Amino acid sequence: MYESKDRIKVLFLCTGNSCRSQMAEGWARHLKSDFIEAYSAGIRPIGVSSRTIKVMAEAGVDISGHTSKGVDELVGINFDYVVTVCDNARQQCPMFPGRTKHAHKSFDDPYFATGSEEEIMAVFRRVRDQIKAFVEKLPEILTNSK
Repeated sequence: MYESKDRIKVLFLCTGNSCRSQMAEGWARHLKSDFIEAYSAGIRPIGVSSRTIKVMAEAGVDISGHTSKGVDELVGINFDYVVTVCDNARQQCPMFPGRTKHAHKSFDDPYFATGSEEEIMAVFRRVRDQIKAFVEKLPEILTNSK
C-alpha cells in the first residue's frame, strides 16, 4: 500500500475537460485513490457534460461536484504523469516542468455523439467503460512504460 506522500500525481488531459478526462479522474479517484492523486483539465474547458455525470452515476461514481478546469488552474502542482486522453490534447499538450512524464491513450469523444438520446448515451457508456478498463491498469501501465 502506498502512503499518501507516495501516491503519484496524475493529470488526465483532454480538449474540453467535459467528458473523457472527467471520467478518467472519477475512475482514478474511485478505484485507485490509494495509489493515485487524480486531477483532470482541458486545453479549452467547456464545462462538465451532464451526460458524463449521469453515466458515471450509473456506474456508482459521483462526479457531480467536479468542475471543468484549464491547465493554467493547476499551476504549481508537480505531476508525475500527464495522460492525454485525446489526440488533440496530445498535439497541444503544454510543457510541464521537472520530472513529469507523458502518456497517451486516445478515446472517442462522446460529446460529439449523434442520434437518439439512447444512442448518444450508449456512446457515453461505451467510452466510460473503456476508460474504466484503462484506469484499472494504473499505475502499472504508466510505471512500466518508462
